[in-house]
This record gives sequence, structure tokens and C-alpha cells, in this order.
Amino acid sequence: MRILVDADACPVKDEIYKVAFRHEVAVSIVSNSPMRVPVAPLIERVIVSDGFDAADDWIAERADGEAVCITADILLADRCLKAGAIVIAPNGKPFTMASIGGAIATRAIMADLRAGGDIIGGPAPFSKTDRSRFLSALDEALVRLKRAGSRHSREG
Repeated sequence: MRILVDADACPVKDEIYKVAFRHEVAVSIVSNSPMRVPVAPLIERVIVSDGFDAADDWIAERADGEAVCITADILLADRCLKAGAIVIAPNGKPFTMASIGGAIATRAIMADLRAGGDIIGGPAPFSKTDRSRFLSALDEALVRLKRAGSRHSREG
């Protein structure tokens, strides 16, 4: 089990570390530039090139049924879901196969509106509720993965 973090604009890194330490799960913090991470055996800092989608590609290549991916990037979330990973946005809302199509469509509509010169608001400011929802969602995802892993080891 591992947590893969699209870290450049992630507002919940401290929460990720807290949950990862409690569950003893490895974390890869993936970014285009150096950032501070705790010095701990479970934490890996991965600095990728500043090439377009370099961090997304690194994460997507490692996403699988034993990974929890943390990202607000809808297209990366789609790639990770298709690879079998659990995907959670920093606000705690899970991306699922049932919800990702609508999210991609909404993203495309918003991009078209912006390209047409329409002034549209961005996402709501990050709140304490978002932080709390994220902590619960990550904890729940790791518990689910642990249960699935123990079930597979008993069956194998």
C-alpha cells in the first residue's frame, strides 16, 4: 500500500503525513520543484522534470489497486482510477468511475467558457470542513485497502 500525492498545489500534505504515519503507509510526494517533507522512512520526495504532465505521468505509471492517489487534477484522477487506484481530491471528495465522466465534462465546459472570454468564479476557498472531510476519506480508504489486502492474503 502507498499514497501517491500530486503535491505542487496540495493543501493537505500535513494531514497526509499524519494519517500515513498512523497506518504505517509509504507516501510519495511528487512535484516539479523541491519542497520540504518530513525526514522519515515512509516519506519519499520525488522531483520530476518541469515538463508538461511529468508529475501526472509519474503518478499514473505507479497507480494500481494498492495505491491511494491524492489530486485535484481531474484528468490525472481518471488515469489513476482506470489503473485501479483509489482517488481522493484534497477537499476529501472521492473520484469514482461513476463520477469521473461528469467531472471531465464539467471541466471541458468551464474551459470552453474561459476560452470564450466568460468570467467565471473558481472553486470555493479551502475550508476546515474540507480538511476534516479529507482526513476521514483518506483514513477510510486506507482501512478499505488493508481489509482487501488481508482478504487476498488469506485467499492466496
